[in-house]
Amino acid sequence: MSIKTLGQRIRELREQNDLSLRELAKKVGVSAAFLSDVELGRRYPRREEIFLKLAQCLETTVEDLKNYDTRPPVEDIKRLASSDPLYGIAFRKVIDGRISAKKLIDLLEKEAKEKKEP
Repeated sequence: MSIKTLGQRIRELREQNDLSLRELAKKVGVSAAFLSDVELGRRYPRREEIFLKLAQCLETTVEDLKNYDTRPPVEDIKRLASSDPLYGIAFRKVIDGRISAKKLIDLLEKEAKEKKEP
């Protein structure tokens, strides 16, 4: 299973739209160096407005771009683990390698598919 990163998705869409790195950076209102770092996975857009401008310029949606954001939602994980100890145990098992990332994704996709079926 090969998953693209946010930077790889941005580059793919930028090339599909025949935009240079500098052109896209100018349209979005960021530096070419920042955008290059995003494409290389060294940095990530923090502000929602940057995601929105990227999506508009790349003819996609913010949701599409965020589907490729591989950063862990640390604050959400902390909140869940503190509100329900079972989340903490589950996250610990995943982190300790008892459940591989692929198995976890497969399990979640299977469960979502079962919920859709009558």
